[in-house]
Amino acid sequence: MNARLSELLSGAPPYPRRVVCLTEETTEVLYRLGAEELVVGVSGFTVRPPQARKKPRVSSFLDANFERILELKPDLVLGFSDLQADIGRELAKRGVPVYLFNQRSLAEILQSVRLTGALVGRPEAAEALATELTANLERHADAAESLPRRPRIFFEEWHEPLISGIRWCSELVELVGGVDVCRESRASQGAQGRIFAPEEVARRDPEGVIASWCGRKAKREKIVARPGWTGVRAVVDDQLYEVKSSLILQPGPAALSDGVDRLAKIVAAVARGEKLPPLRAGELRSAGA
Repeated sequence: MNARLSELLSGAPPYPRRVVCLTEETTEVLYRLGAEELVVGVSGFTVRPPQARKKPRVSSFLDANFERILELKPDLVLGFSDLQADIGRELAKRGVPVYLFNQRSLAEILQSVRLTGALVGRPEAAEALATELTANLERHADAAESLPRRPRIFFEEWHEPLISGIRWCSELVELVGGVDVCRESRASQGAQGRIFAPEEVARRDPEGVIASWCGRKAKREKIVARPGWTGVRAVVDDQLYEVKSSLILQPGPAALSDGVDRLAKIVAAVARGEKLPPLRAGELRSAGA
């Protein structure tokens, strides 16, 4: 290579070598790609994979420690959604390269996996991961065909106000054989469009309820005490379940692996008139720890 050109190109590596992840799913993707050495900072909410918690924590979901991020000298910061736009804007103003994903659907989650791999020079590994996750979805879709019926399911990601599941959660409920009673709300980009009065959800009479309250343990007593819910089929039959938010509310590998696995067990149990046990007495039922 021409010496002058070589000198000019030496100012940056071919692909990022120091990546800060403001949300958990990009961290998990990079670890699944075998690129964990690139991750120099993570969100404080990160739980997957467990070893990533040893990395410096630089943000919550809506706030970031800008000085700490700059100290880590990232050549790429990865974030998620319009809710992190202000963080991304501030980092960009400080000269930091930022890529904000905004995936909501299953197809967009798989695309984000591929994009993450491309950004760090691991496209083959990313394609392999996307293929693996797709195969798991296909396995569940095929299994759902053998269910005796498609039960009505309400997926809730918050309780006050009552918020139905974001698009990928709704799609996963449908994929594993359920009928999302609030399906129309998944077209909403933000949570505001997915708020329902408890009485309206009761009118739709779900046969199963799956609670995944973002960052908080769901409470059975709060669900059954809602106005109009005493006659809801899911309450009468005690088909009330919880899936940890870390498994299903992150738009990445967790939702398309452990998350969908648990949803499938729950929907299948409701469809067959069976009941999965709670992890502990008095708590919501569960498809696993």
